[in-house]
Amino acid sequence: MGAIDTTYTFTATDTITSTKMNNIIDQTTITSDAIIGTTLEVASGKLKVRSANITSNELATNAVTTAAITDLNVTTGKIADLAVTTGKIADLAVTTGKIADLGVTTAKIADANVTPAKLSQPSTLATVQNSTSGTSIDFTAIPSWVKCIKVMFNGVSTNGSSDYIIQIGDAGGIENTGYTSAASDRGGDSSSTIGFILTRASGSSTTSYGIATICNLSSNSWVSSANISVTNLVSSSVGFKSLSDKLTQVRITTVNGTDTFDAGQINIIYE
Repeated sequence: MGAIDTTYTFTATDTITSTKMNNIIDQTTITSDAIIGTTLEVASGKLKVRSANITSNELATNAVTTAAITDLNVTTGKIADLAVTTGKIADLAVTTGKIADLGVTTAKIADANVTPAKLSQPSTLATVQNSTSGTSIDFTAIPSWVKCIKVMFNGVSTNGSSDYIIQIGDAGGIENTGYTSAASDRGGDSSSTIGFILTRASGSSTTSYGIATICNLSSNSWVSSANISVTNLVSSSVGFKSLSDKLTQVRITTVNGTDTFDAGQINIIYE
């Protein structure tokens, strides 16, 4: 390519092509002192406007498309405060890793929206056991965090007349000493040191209904309270017992330990 071709003249109907432009001007005819430098630059043999000289005023409306933006090239510094709306966030796009520790407050949780399964220490209903055989009904593997246990009786009976008791235990086993407990109904009183006594004057083939509650007083000390029916009487009872370790199991049995369960159901709920 040479210098400027002064012999070429454009007509009114002429079309400007790259060939014609090359005949008129080439790179060597533009000096850095003239145009190239502050406004234009030559890159890969092409004359371009320096990126620093392209402002928003030089861009047409909607001229910048997503295809013109390289991957990972929009930084947070380019996003205005409060500019990202929920409509711009894809469904399921916010992961737990994007939520700051302690960042979810109660105000962000809808009423009645936290289920027991989402709690680390949920109120838990155990599996109901039929009290139709054996001399005792055991509930084991009770979590160490439990602070309160409710024992529920539904039509329970035995083949004898010994009163019902509840015994508690830790990892070392069920304990049958050291209890302070008493029960009373309108016919009289009874007490026991081998368990939380629940009834007074139970009779053979009588059925019992009710709830006994055992709650943690402090450390490994537990108190009990119960209302259990025996046919047409209701026994109220209270008790106290300290364990040497965390409570992990509960046993429902009788004072003599030999009467056999022959009807009903027993279950516990703990929290």
